[in-house]
Amino acid sequence: SGGVTALCWDPIQRVLFSGSSDHSIIMWDIGGRKGTAIELQGHNDKVQSLSYAHHTRQLISCGADGGIVVWNMDVERQETPEWLDSDSCQKCDQPFFWNFKQMWDSKKIGLRQHHCRKCGKAVCGKCSSKRSSIPLMGFEFEVRVCDSCHESITDEERAPTATFHDSKHNIVHVHFDATRGWLLTSGTDKVIKLWDMTPVVS
Repeated sequence: SGGVTALCWDPIQRVLFSGSSDHSIIMWDIGGRKGTAIELQGHNDKVQSLSYAHHTRQLISCGADGGIVVWNMDVERQETPEWLDSDSCQKCDQPFFWNFKQMWDSKKIGLRQHHCRKCGKAVCGKCSSKRSSIPLMGFEFEVRVCDSCHESITDEERAPTATFHDSKHNIVHVHFDATRGWLLTSGTDKVIKLWDMTPVVS
């Protein structure tokens, strides 16, 4: 939903990566004709720069939060579901606070609406009290899920698909030298840093 702040193209898989001011990265299927848009959530501030390591199929993202995230793109990722519309919880059928008719008929106070990040259903807080990471859907951090989805997520599905590194400066540009495994970052602090990424990108 935020403005695009970074772009990166993979000519082999023919996918476009876009970083955004809303902290997210989206992988757009351009050449595969699948029409998919895979979301990646791993930053706490806007994504400033992207670089792709073709030989290992790893995406490197850097953000204003100082984070360097190395994403494993050699896994079968899933699209996040669209959020469903409903006037009542799709789990317990309790009305949401704008559903005056059902509130009056059931003599119950309306509840706040939330959405499960795994199934997309509209749910109340009681039916979505748990959190879980869903790395294959791009959620490396814990997000809200409904109780039934929380029970269905296996330990294997919670296994991280990205590694996180602190650059200790607000990165505005990144360049990756695949032949040497070096990553160059420049920040708003006017400092250029050179990182040996061979232990991570190899």
